[in-house]
Amino acid sequence: MGTVVTVLVLLAIVAGVVYLVRSRQAAQTRELEDAKSEARRWLERLGGQVLNLVGTNEPAKQAIADASERYNAAGSQMEQAKTIAQTRGVTETAYEGLYYVRAARTAMDLDPGPELPPLPGQARAGAVSEDRTVEVEGQGYSASPNPSDRNSHYYPGGNVAGRPVPAGWYSEPWWKPALVAGAWGVGSMLLFSTMFSGMSGVAYADGYQDGLAADGGDMGGDMDGGDFGGDDFGGGFDF
Repeated sequence: MGTVVTVLVLLAIVAGVVYLVRSRQAAQTRELEDAKSEARRWLERLGGQVLNLVGTNEPAKQAIADASERYNAAGSQMEQAKTIAQTRGVTETAYEGLYYVRAARTAMDLDPGPELPPLPGQARAGAVSEDRTVEVEGQGYSASPNPSDRNSHYYPGGNVAGRPVPAGWYSEPWWKPALVAGAWGVGSMLLFSTMFSGMSGVAYADGYQDGLAADGGDMGGDMDGGDFGGDDFGGGFDF
């Protein structure tokens, strides 16, 4: 009798474990599908803007090109996404693309549409607050809070390879090498210090070296990620 009871208890335990495992798998599957559905909505929204918005000046054309690049990147990510984290990365990429759409509309004096929630690191990075032109290692760079034929490259602000890049319009997309390589070159220290020293409203306004020391001296840093899955950004942001 005791053996039978023991077997029944063991079977009950096994059945309970199997039930819990299957329930967890089902919940994860539902969460992944929800994340994919959200990512598709953002991707479709961005795609509609990229396909229908035509730039009438150089800043707008460049911003639309950047939005298109984010759309293509998000589409590629979507094809490869197999986890919730990867799928939320699709949402973040598409979401960033909408910032470029907003910039393009602003450059054409169109209604930019509703405000978007901030990107990861955007608040910390701040924004360019004044026109500035500098020369670093023999090359000229400029930045402005407003688009122009010279400052036609927009960046929405955020962390690039662990360093905050302020939102604004620039003459050159000097942050892109770090975006691709995942680390800044030594020359970027001088560029940051020269471009943004004393400028109100931006990170490292008192010099890049001060900010570098405050961050522990790590030039490489991983790019900070954003988790947009916990909030519902799907409604109310039509363009």
